[in-house]
Amino acid sequence: MLPPSPLILQEEREEDVEEDCKLNVKKNSGTIKSIPESNSTFNFHPNTRPFPMEIHIQGFDMTHFGSRVLAMSRPTLYATSHYGQGKSVIIFVPNRKAMRSIVKDLSNFRQESDPNRNFLKVSQESLAPHLAHVSNKGLKESLSLGIAFYHEGLDQKEKKVATNLFTKGAVQIFVCVFELCWELEFTSHLVIVMGTQYYDGREHRHCDYQVTDVLQMIGRCKGEGKEDNCGKCVLFCFGPKKEYYKKFLHDPLPIESQLDQTLADTLNAEIVAKTIEGKQDCVDYLTWTFMYRRLPQNPNYYDLEGNSNNHISDHLSDLIERNLGYLEESKCIAVDELDVQPLNLGMIASFYNIRYSTIEIFSSSLKSKTKLKGIIEILASAAEFDCIPLRQGEDKILRKLGAHLPMKIEKPNYHSHLTKINVLLQSHFSRKTLTADLQADEGVVSEHSIRLIQAMVDVISSFSWLQPALAAMELSQMVTQATWDSDSVLRQVPHFDEKVLAKCKAMDVDSVFGILEMEDDQRNSLGLSDKQMQDVARFCNRYPNIELDHQISSHVVKSGESVEVVVNLTREMEEDEELTPVVAPFYPREKVEGWWLLIGDQKSNSLLSIKRITLQRETKTKLEFSAPEAGDYDLKLYFMCDSYAGCDQEFDIKLRVEPEEEAMEE
Repeated sequence: MLPPSPLILQEEREEDVEEDCKLNVKKNSGTIKSIPESNSTFNFHPNTRPFPMEIHIQGFDMTHFGSRVLAMSRPTLYATSHYGQGKSVIIFVPNRKAMRSIVKDLSNFRQESDPNRNFLKVSQESLAPHLAHVSNKGLKESLSLGIAFYHEGLDQKEKKVATNLFTKGAVQIFVCVFELCWELEFTSHLVIVMGTQYYDGREHRHCDYQVTDVLQMIGRCKGEGKEDNCGKCVLFCFGPKKEYYKKFLHDPLPIESQLDQTLADTLNAEIVAKTIEGKQDCVDYLTWTFMYRRLPQNPNYYDLEGNSNNHISDHLSDLIERNLGYLEESKCIAVDELDVQPLNLGMIASFYNIRYSTIEIFSSSLKSKTKLKGIIEILASAAEFDCIPLRQGEDKILRKLGAHLPMKIEKPNYHSHLTKINVLLQSHFSRKTLTADLQADEGVVSEHSIRLIQAMVDVISSFSWLQPALAAMELSQMVTQATWDSDSVLRQVPHFDEKVLAKCKAMDVDSVFGILEMEDDQRNSLGLSDKQMQDVARFCNRYPNIELDHQISSHVVKSGESVEVVVNLTREMEEDEELTPVVAPFYPREKVEGWWLLIGDQKSNSLLSIKRITLQRETKTKLEFSAPEAGDYDLKLYFMCDSYAGCDQEFDIKLRVEPEEEAMEE
């Protein structure tokens, strides 16, 4: 057991905090007469809010989730007209299916002659310019009826149109998936929460919303009347949960720490940063956390047997020993009695901000002969993808997509994250048309994949394997440009579909530079509009054209001697031109171009040296490695891009390694 000395020090800190709290209460005594002695945040009664609010809670006893949500439809329509009274209404629904259902019911319920049921507050002529920016047919139709909806499948422009029309008062109804309640920055006169459960694909059951999510939804309520500024909130829930929500919506809500669930990753980052260098430092670190404050207040939540100093000290000791053991087993740190030291894998995990379990999977699964298919499977198993939801009935769609994948999945389980991520990655490379939900998931997967691939390259480099490293670098290009490694490099050019590619092939144009050299009549024959040709020109002008020059310190060295390769890189660009982000229409975020320089031996599949660089206009760098055993080597210098396909370069390097005596004689 670790010594409890830090705990005694912490008690002194708590006394100082208590004194500060007393001073703060006295200073504000004119406003707040009394504050209950509690270590939790407070949910004030709706009547004491700055903007008063009425809460109506109605329970539904149907045990079947779908039937229960369906039964909430008619009361929702009644609440919209009775409590809304022509003012703004936000409706939170558990999923997209419920959203489609309630939008359809609201459309049928609408009556232009009734002011409480006419949801469109402007003329169709005024609405038309805004609808021109909406490509989603369902959203365009519902907006014309005064109903906006908001889910993760909409692009940013459509989300902005929907929110602007609602906040400006053009449409009265705003239907939103509960998961996006934290994105809403506006309020409404009436808030309706249609159910408080959602389907969790990992547990294959319907789970309750977190109370914080319910509070956030209710917090969107704000009265709009001049005389009666009291907002209205209607909460529909499962019958047995009615009393539960009555209690937690009015009583203080305890906020508990989740640090113990991610403590291993936190400790790894602090060990790499040298903030923690021993087990005693771990205890000192934890005494400054919110979790430490909550341990004596709610010991049962943290599985403590008591709230005394000895119980807390034993718990912290066990917690630290267990998590340090996880890191040691994954080879992220080295533990020497009471001291801890970071290892290479731990540094990689900390640098790329990925979980230790992911780096452990990479380290144990990657092999010297791992090819592209295996790398995709290993990437799909990363713990960072646990945030991707598994929706009810989604396995049927994934099964159809999985039947037509270029790389077949062995023993697929369409109810698992591993299979879903694999399907989404291959669908991304094939540019398949997906549902709105899967399209949103695909964007998250491709966004996370880049840093995971970069970490994978570093893990492979620590084993000095050449071919897996090259395959991972090509995978980075595939994720960025949504192409397969076997596709034509012209497929990454915007608007270049199969028809345009066929025309380019007929004209013997097989590279991006070939497009720049085409005559005007040849470009016109591609059948692209002027706007599309502008996108093509922007891509071609941004496509990297880099000249590489290298020099080796000596072509004849002795075994074990240091070999230096100096590399000069010059980008062809105008003097006043600035480097812009990567042109990648299928990548969800703005991306900065990156490069790898590496030297390897294809014959032995060995990676001798590697360096990751960013290149603006020109740069000079140096690669170093120790000469291998005696013999003649045909080495390769690779210059690999992480964003564009077809711009990689490789150069031959002849190296003769002689035994030490022969090299000295020469």
